[in-house]
Amino acid sequence: QVQLVETGGGTVQAGGSLTLSCAASGRAFRRSAMGWFRQAPGKEREFVAAISWTGSSTYYANSVKGRFTISRDNAKNTVSLQMNSLKPDDTAVYFCAAGGDPRPSKFDSWGQGTQVTVSS
Repeated sequence: QVQLVETGGGTVQAGGSLTLSCAASGRAFRRSAMGWFRQAPGKEREFVAAISWTGSSTYYANSVKGRFTISRDNAKNTVSLQMNSLKPDDTAVYFCAAGGDPRPSKFDSWGQGTQVTVSS
């Protein structure tokens, strides 16, 4: 199991940027794929981005491709999500997740979430 704690959420104007960070503990981190998901009010949780355990492969939802960048630092047990050109539709609670591989259905450890609000 991997324990996850997200930081970096907040309120930003449309067009602005935020960086989310996720600190992980547990021996399994360095062999885990990592991902970010989000859940907007009244909607189901959706996949945002994922990165393989080596960091060599990344995956993005179409809605964020070209605007968001996922990265990881295995030496520091952290994963980050750089979010640029933010839109009001990006408003949601963002969750960090860990799993056996980058497919969205394979994530089984979750953080508590951090709120991101984008004002128009």
